[in-house]
Amino acid sequence: MKCLILAAGKGSRLQQRGDSKPLIPILGIPLIERVIRAALEAGADEFYVVIGYQGERVCNFLRRLADRLAIPITPLVNDDWDKENGVSVLAARDVLHEPFLLLMADHLFDPNLVRALTTLTLGDGEIALVVDGNTRNPLIDMEDVTRVKVQDGPTKNKEIRSIGKGLADFTGFDTGIFLCCPAIFSALEQSIAKDGDTTLSGAVQALAAEGHVKAIPTDGFWIDVDDPAAFKKAEQALLNRLRDKPNDGPVARYLNRPISVRISRHLVKGNVTPNQISLFSFLCSLLAAGLFALGGYPALLLGGVLAQFASIIDGCDGEVARLKYQSSDFGGWFDAVLDRYADAFLLFGLTWHLLALEVNGWVLFTGFMAIIGSFMLSYTADKYDNLLRDRIIAGAKPGLRMGRDVRVFLIFLGAAANLVLPVLVVIAVVMNLETLRRVRIALNG
Repeated sequence: MKCLILAAGKGSRLQQRGDSKPLIPILGIPLIERVIRAALEAGADEFYVVIGYQGERVCNFLRRLADRLAIPITPLVNDDWDKENGVSVLAARDVLHEPFLLLMADHLFDPNLVRALTTLTLGDGEIALVVDGNTRNPLIDMEDVTRVKVQDGPTKNKEIRSIGKGLADFTGFDTGIFLCCPAIFSALEQSIAKDGDTTLSGAVQALAAEGHVKAIPTDGFWIDVDDPAAFKKAEQALLNRLRDKPNDGPVARYLNRPISVRISRHLVKGNVTPNQISLFSFLCSLLAAGLFALGGYPALLLGGVLAQFASIIDGCDGEVARLKYQSSDFGGWFDAVLDRYADAFLLFGLTWHLLALEVNGWVLFTGFMAIIGSFMLSYTADKYDNLLRDRIIAGAKPGLRMGRDVRVFLIFLGAAANLVLPVLVVIAVVMNLETLRRVRIALNG
């Protein structure tokens, strides 16, 4: 599906962040790139971007982005970029002759909001607008947001009756996410000729008066990044979305993730890659294992702290990958391989620590069972997580997930309390029992 993005304005309220608003990076990625990538994920495959202020810079960036993503991106120049956004929409009237997505370069959103439009069928002369029905949305600037009044239409479909920033009687907010047909161009021309109104909202109001604007309700994530306050809210919202990883265990969810997200916030501003973060985390674990084997409580304690630190950093690789769109099958596999090696070295280091104190066959056996249990628990993770995901979709409670985060935290506690053998026993028993439980669940389907 074709997609039109408006990126011609100056964005004077964000000048402190950068001279060209579409190119202002938010958590390491320019606004316009985030919008294009979200639309691409939702199903758009051909892009037209209206440029104006600092158009040459934006055009050069779009050309490089098109090469990187291997997608067609066509710049459309709006010489009257200092006028309202309706003029930017008109810049596309000669190239868009079929239904198309219409987005704003400064509106970030969940791809699901756009995906709902890609399968929607419009009637003759109709357009559709995604409407946020959460009138208490904390991400909204009530002084600046465009408000809409939604009512049931003749066929019980939701229709927009009125739209405008100063609307007193409203039921939701304009998200800036549209599915349009060429009727929008005619409505804009009529609105400009009749009332001198060059805003997109003016054309939408004209179509709404004829019952030609469908409302697609949503309560999903979106935000208009229009000023410094909104910029900070957008950053925090994007970071908060990293905390929703469904297969996080309790330690990852409540301890590791809140810390790793704060670290990732700074890492995305540099050139560090997710694979480099994975390697750094592994090296920290390797050093921790060496400290365990060194002997003595100070080295044991330092090793435990370092192991837990490595576990926290291990969450940053995925977070940076998601924020900077650098996720890959290789990256996930590489991280998993390093994690398995790290687990083996950490548990072997604890076993060596005990054997250095006293050579004991039971210690060797316990260490061996702890390593085998950890490996088998990791090996069964994909199958178990898929079953768990299906159960959650069906309405079941997720329950407690026993994973690497719990294992490393137990190692940290055992090192800090100088209770290495009891912790090795607990890890050996719990990890193997959890593996057997997962096998039983898999057998029962």
